[in-house]
Amino acid sequence: MGTILVVNTGSITTKFAVYRDGACILEQKLEHTVAELSKFADVMDQDRMRTDAIISALGKQNIRLEDIDIVMCRGGLFTPCITGVYNVNADMREVLSTSREGNHACNLSALIGDNIAHTINELRGKDGPFGPCVAYVADPPMADEMLPECHVGGIPEFPRRTLFHALNTRAIMRRYLRDSGRKAEDTTAIICHMGGGVTISTHRDGRVIDTSHGLGGDGPITPERAGCCPPYPLIDMCFSGKYTKQEIKRKLIGQGGAVAYFGTNDMREIVRGAKEGKPEYVLFMKAFVLNIAKYIVAQGAVVDGKVDVIILTGGVAYSTDITDAITKKVSWLAPVVVYPGENELASLAENGEMILEGKTKIHTYNKDHIIED
Repeated sequence: MGTILVVNTGSITTKFAVYRDGACILEQKLEHTVAELSKFADVMDQDRMRTDAIISALGKQNIRLEDIDIVMCRGGLFTPCITGVYNVNADMREVLSTSREGNHACNLSALIGDNIAHTINELRGKDGPFGPCVAYVADPPMADEMLPECHVGGIPEFPRRTLFHALNTRAIMRRYLRDSGRKAEDTTAIICHMGGGVTISTHRDGRVIDTSHGLGGDGPITPERAGCCPPYPLIDMCFSGKYTKQEIKRKLIGQGGAVAYFGTNDMREIVRGAKEGKPEYVLFMKAFVLNIAKYIVAQGAVVDGKVDVIILTGGVAYSTDITDAITKKVSWLAPVVVYPGENELASLAENGEMILEGKTKIHTYNKDHIIED
């Protein structure tokens, strides 16, 4: 089945893993210190440093670069795109490195993967058993298959856009189809991913036809994000003179939700406080559950209520207190299945295995044109 290197970059960490013949033989998380990162004016300048860190770590584990067949990378912020697998090319590198669609550490993954793939090919001097080593991304977060009517916002300047947990929700959908024996073309699912951010997406006939926006204020309250806010108070805050643009963004993303109320993004603390009967924790728990339930049910309208399954996933889904409460509010719409956790490295490796086995289509990214099936 081959050897796959998986790369997933975060703001202060670089996670990577090596899968050989379907089994994980190495998984590491490199933590980058503030002093180390402060040397770089912009996060996108860190690609060479992080590339070298992975290569060094692999060497210490006696894993030869020449033995790696493909590199799978976390998708960054780029459009236009649909769900699926893309080879990393010059267009993608340009959009990610210039942060055309947004500046985030996830943009580094594809650059690093491509750097390593080129290094592998130089070391080999010839093709490996699967041809030259190529870097790929799978299910990027801005993948857009939304119905045209789902794009329309209240004014033309504010169209609805996508940014959701595409990698995990697509992997969970494949898992559900395997477990249930159903086929993608015959299944409509609403999948709610609950982590630091929460996104709800509708999957029909193998496509994601609507989704909330994980960073844009179009979604529920989350452990660290404010979710949808009333516009007039937000406008007043913006023009109050008390906050900079960046401070307001941080209040909405990173310092919103449970962080704003309790100073923590750990929902286990919120659940614990609610169980102890602390009124403010009980109230927030109810609001958190209700917000998510309302967004799930609203997505049901997109498919005229014809939903086969509602799936709850992400790290917060480990809490049965939360999943049971959500289930109670939405199970009238469709049966609820819970797949707790998210393993982005394993999901990327799964996509890599499908590539090596020739079981998935490879898209070529074009920075100016919609990718068609």
